[in-house]
Amino acid sequence: MKQRKTNLSELPKEGFVRLPQILAVIPISKSQFWLGVKEGRFPRPIKLGAKTTAWRVEDIRELIAKLSQNTDENISADLTPKNGE
Repeated sequence: MKQRKTNLSELPKEGFVRLPQILAVIPISKSQFWLGVKEGRFPRPIKLGAKTTAWRVEDIRELIAKLSQNTDENISADLTPKNGE
């Protein structure tokens, strides 16, 4: 499977996105994404038809911002000296 580099600007400004578009900008497996949905960490999808599932792009952009913020906080915590160091 050929992977292509995708950035956040390739997501539409509004509308819906399918799972392959999401996984192109959030580098996790499909099963991990669905687990996140089940656990409530990721947005719930919207059924557009019997076999069509999509997410509001606004929800995905919000998720990416939240994940980025968590990463920044984790990096800052790793760089903060511990007591006695």
